[in-house]
Amino acid sequence: MPSTSIRKTEYDPKRKVLSVWFVASGKCYQFEDVPPETFAEFRAAFAKGRFFNDHIRNRFRYRMVGTTDNSR
Repeated sequence: MPSTSIRKTEYDPKRKVLSVWFVASGKCYQFEDVPPETFAEFRAAFAKGRFFNDHIRNRFRYRMVGTTDNSR
């Protein structure tokens, strides 16, 4: 099911970095040291926004890395 809050995700398994683009703000954040199992569960989650809030947000170090052009 498509998420209403998360536009796109990418995962780099070698660096264990999860990139998440958000619909409302258009911002992209990278989360560090995310285990591959957590990313697999995130991808499989029915409610991706809820999974993100419960299992990723405020649990991993992160930084904003950019925005999309069509964030409006």
